[in-house]
Amino acid sequence: MSHQPLPLAVRPVRAFSDNYIWLIEAPDGPGRVVAVDPGDAAPVVAELRRSGASLAAILLTHHHADHIGGVAALLELGKVPVIGPDDDRIPLRTRTVRDGDRCDMSDLGLSFDTLAVPGHTLSHVAFWGHGALFCGDTLFSAGCGRMFEGTPAQMNSSLNRLRDLPPETRMFCGHEYTAANLKFALAVDPANAAALAHRAEVDRLRAADLPSLPSTLALEIRINPFLRCDNPTVRAAAEAHAGRSLPEESAVFGALRAWKDQFR
Repeated sequence: MSHQPLPLAVRPVRAFSDNYIWLIEAPDGPGRVVAVDPGDAAPVVAELRRSGASLAAILLTHHHADHIGGVAALLELGKVPVIGPDDDRIPLRTRTVRDGDRCDMSDLGLSFDTLAVPGHTLSHVAFWGHGALFCGDTLFSAGCGRMFEGTPAQMNSSLNRLRDLPPETRMFCGHEYTAANLKFALAVDPANAAALAHRAEVDRLRAADLPSLPSTLALEIRINPFLRCDNPTVRAAAEAHAGRSLPEESAVFGALRAWKDQFR
């Protein structure tokens, strides 16, 4: 008899006003966790003390301070691998991963594929494995990150790459932006029944001070306009807002992102 592996156990640690630091429980290392994008050490240390867990490794998706700022203090607890993309703005990494690399932590029973997803930053990566996607600030629930360094074509390509992962994949992103993103998504596509239903669920969760995450790619493909730039309804809305024809999918994305940047 074959047994399906249990879903990866991941718990959120809140940081700053809306960041999530994700703690992945090691399947083969009871009581050991991997921290994803620890921008602040204090809440991670507090959770380790509360749970009795120990830090086994750190995964970093990109160089922004709210994702790496806690690394130095966490290393004071003990040296652990710090795994991240090829970027000199991430000074404490001990292992560099590039597109297509397998990020193996065999002693912990963990292994992730590294996906280059430029756009938010040029060196941004995502980690995918065990039915889970840790995508930093590239993809959010019902939204995506701002383009600080990349082009619309790069960001659109990165999002399409994530969209092509298995739909059951659970998506763990870096911020609690879902409610605001759904407001924009419904401005783009007001009749989207899935987005309307999910808004009610997110409102319920947030009213109880619970995370709206993780999401799933199956849901995001239905509600997230930035994953639907090839959809006629989304394209028409982007064209109407931009006041011009947008024949290329990347142009639709660029118009949506510019619209979202000014949306209130």
